[in-house]
Amino acid sequence: MLVLSRKKGESIVIQDHIELTVLSVEGDTVKIGISAPKHVDIFRKEVYLSIQEANRESAAPQQSDLQALIHKLRG
Repeated sequence: MLVLSRKKGESIVIQDHIELTVLSVEGDTVKIGISAPKHVDIFRKEVYLSIQEANRESAAPQQSDLQALIHKLRG
């Protein structure tokens, strides 16, 4: 992990296309602005993890689906 110190108004650039700017610092809260191309998805980590879990659950076969397939295959 790269760790950088930035002050309010300062930025970090990632691969010429993504810019992170520190907008404000208030106590334990840091507000960050992100400029990125529209095709780049940006999520808060907890939202990203929730999406990943939902995708895993939807891709996993349900027991009822397996039973129906077995029943269908047996004729």
